[in-house]
Amino acid sequence: MTAYPPDAQPPLALLAGGLAKRLGALTERVPKSMLEVAGEPFIAHQLRSVAQQGIRDVVVCCGHLGGLIASFVGDGSRFGCRVRYSYDGPPLLGTGGAILKALPLLGARFWVMYGDSYLTVEFAPVLRAFEESGKRGLMTVFRNENRWDKSNIVFAESRILRYEKSSPHPEMRHIDYGLGLYSAQAFAGLPQGSEFDLSEIQRDLIARGEMAGFEVSERFYEIGSRAGLAETDALLRGRIFPVGVPA
Repeated sequence: MTAYPPDAQPPLALLAGGLAKRLGALTERVPKSMLEVAGEPFIAHQLRSVAQQGIRDVVVCCGHLGGLIASFVGDGSRFGCRVRYSYDGPPLLGTGGAILKALPLLGARFWVMYGDSYLTVEFAPVLRAFEESGKRGLMTVFRNENRWDKSNIVFAESRILRYEKSSPHPEMRHIDYGLGLYSAQAFAGLPQGSEFDLSEIQRDLIARGEMAGFEVSERFYEIGSRAGLAETDALLRGRIFPVGVPA
């Protein structure tokens, strides 16, 4: 595997192109990333958070109303990072297709994070685990027990044994935490313009033994539902204290 400088942070692909159908009228005229959370568009909180983790290069994968994101964020300098954009264009390409299109901006290895996630985990140990694994992908997982969403992963002995995003099974206790690392080789051979979900790549890597797993202890926060939006707003206003953060 390629040797990288110690603690060198790869760029991050921020998946912000979905239609956000669960939010109904809230996202008819504004993309989910631009919903107001704790007094400002959600993406502002995300960008500051990843910049604090040492990530200085972000590629926003845009689709639905993506121009509004670019107009607000600009080059990202006021949030502590450089931001570039990769646009799906009609039709939308799905999470996997959006990453595939953005590969020329992302390079040999990169983070992937969902555009509706706010994550409190420390990134550096995740990166170390990916580099040490020698695998083409790493998925962070959280023991969810169907508490914040349907659990969709069988995880045992530090291995991801099964992942089913759309048809979970009773033996699944963990969930995709929403933060991953990938080698560009994981997308090799796929034609540009392909429309597919990232879960297809993830399941393929798991089947070939090329997906590392990293279990986190902190729960995730999200704005993909109205309940999640309210809870994340409370977190960012300082009304909720995540694990490891003193009150």
